Amino acid sequence: MASLEVSKEMKQEEAECTLDGTVDRHGRPAIRGKTGRLVAGIIILLNQVLATLAFFGVGVNLVLFLTRVMQQNTADAANNVSKWTGTVYLFSLVGAFLSDSYWGRYKTCLVFQIIFVIGLASLSLSSYLFLIKPRGCGNATTPCEPQSNLQIVSFYVSIYLVALGNGGYQPNIATFGADQFDEEDVKEGKYKVAFFSYFYLAWNIGQVFSNTILGYFEDEGMWTLGFSVSTLSAFAALLLFLLGVPRYRHFKPSGNPISRFCQVIVAAGKKWRVETPSSDEELYEVYRKDSNTNNGRRILHTQGFKFLDRAAYISSRDFDDQKQGLNNPWHLCPVTQVEEVKCILRLLPIWLCTILYSVVFTQMASLFVEQGAAMRTTISNFRIPAASMSIFDILSVALFIFIYRQVIDPIVRRIKGKSNTKGLTELQRMGVGLVIAILAMVATGIVECYRLKYAKNDCLQCEGSSSLSIFWQVPQYALIGASEVFMYVGQLEFFNAQTPDGLKSFGSAFCMTSMSLGSYFSSLIVSIVMKISTVNGKPGWIPENLNRGHLDRFYFLLAALTTIDLVVYIVCAKWYKGIKLEDKCEGEEKGNFKV
Repeated sequence: MASLEVSKEMKQEEAECTLDGTVDRHGRPAIRGKTGRLVAGIIILLNQVLATLAFFGVGVNLVLFLTRVMQQNTADAANNVSKWTGTVYLFSLVGAFLSDSYWGRYKTCLVFQIIFVIGLASLSLSSYLFLIKPRGCGNATTPCEPQSNLQIVSFYVSIYLVALGNGGYQPNIATFGADQFDEEDVKEGKYKVAFFSYFYLAWNIGQVFSNTILGYFEDEGMWTLGFSVSTLSAFAALLLFLLGVPRYRHFKPSGNPISRFCQVIVAAGKKWRVETPSSDEELYEVYRKDSNTNNGRRILHTQGFKFLDRAAYISSRDFDDQKQGLNNPWHLCPVTQVEEVKCILRLLPIWLCTILYSVVFTQMASLFVEQGAAMRTTISNFRIPAASMSIFDILSVALFIFIYRQVIDPIVRRIKGKSNTKGLTELQRMGVGLVIAILAMVATGIVECYRLKYAKNDCLQCEGSSSLSIFWQVPQYALIGASEVFMYVGQLEFFNAQTPDGLKSFGSAFCMTSMSLGSYFSSLIVSIVMKISTVNGKPGWIPENLNRGHLDRFYFLLAALTTIDLVVYIVCAKWYKGIKLEDKCEGEEKGNFKV
């Protein structure tokens, strides 16, 4: 009897549809037992590992490629890496827009992964044919020949195709992975929350091989080999992604969000003379089944930004139009549509406060590498590539994800006395991430002070320190890794939870664009610092020979700016009010019209 009951439960589960509105690849309601869940989630995590390996096979040593192969100076190379990194994340907005509006997340991920593979293949081919001349150049001792303008253009087209492909893919794959778990189901809902931690862990695991083995080969001048391995990894990631097609769950795209936002602004502007409605009953809303946004889930009315409520106010003209079966969205918008705009407006201050953190994070791919290259990088006869030190960042991320989920979160929940709630909220975790980032910059500045002291004692004109070991960088990488777990994982969860259902990819893109603007802002700060500090023949804080500069002052400046940002963030976090979604047990009508 027991076995029959278990069998019956299994068959019932296999036939049960998901509750969050997801569909299968044929557009039919997704069956819980046949789609999504751990199988699809693991495929996407493995895809992320391979794609990340491919991306960082290019990105981790790009600053050295620009200085050694493309013959750029340190400041220009650091700026170009920051601009390229920023462009990668800026393209995430393009991917998010296409995903949420028209293509859906699966098609968007597929298209941009193909572009990613094409860009890497082009970079590998151009490096083999004409960039790496003579063969074996581009290491620490052998410079490469100057390239022609056409060859330089070919190089930049290749790396910006890589930027477009990876940028458009990244925010969508994170959200697409979370889509495989039904948040309306208790068990799957827990997996969905945990997915973002494991996704960020997969992102870091993918960097291990590229930051160590590939980083070593590229540092030794074997750039074509490194880029070719990246191309093969990206191609393998694409094939793996296609393998999971029968299992994926999909959310249907919700249409152009820009037009929905504009409709609210225009409708509210047309009624600017109307007194702000004082009661929810005066506002227009539609049934869940007829709503074409948010996958049918309504957003409850909130009190902030009340001037926008005029867009949902039911005027006499609207009343007459509704009687005739007419509805002009440029004159009357449902509450859910108005609340979409409010959600984004509330998120903007929090998002802006995360940009300066990304300035700190960006230093790992540029100035940390330059700083490491100016230290003692040898153990016996083995030379450690400066870029490979980021392995300590990755190990720190893995360690702190485990510490947070298995130690900190349970302890905080026990202190709160509510075992079924979260430990630290996403906003609290992001604040902790900012604090650790400040400590990381202070630690980095102190290490640089000691590096300069040893370098001046040895040889002021030398470009490296023969005394201070590169392993002094371990604390700064470890602190950055710890801050990422609190900031970026918290950020992914926060923006995914707080954006409306029809804008989930934009939620992930918020994280990416904060990195983007952080990279651009880093480039701007470097340029301003160099312009101000280069006076009266002095080389400035970040010269080509770091031993003659003051990189420590730059790090302390970032610590000070991040401290100011933390204060502003605390104010914004206290002000923030979260999104309120309709309870499924509520009635099906709201407002004066039954639509």
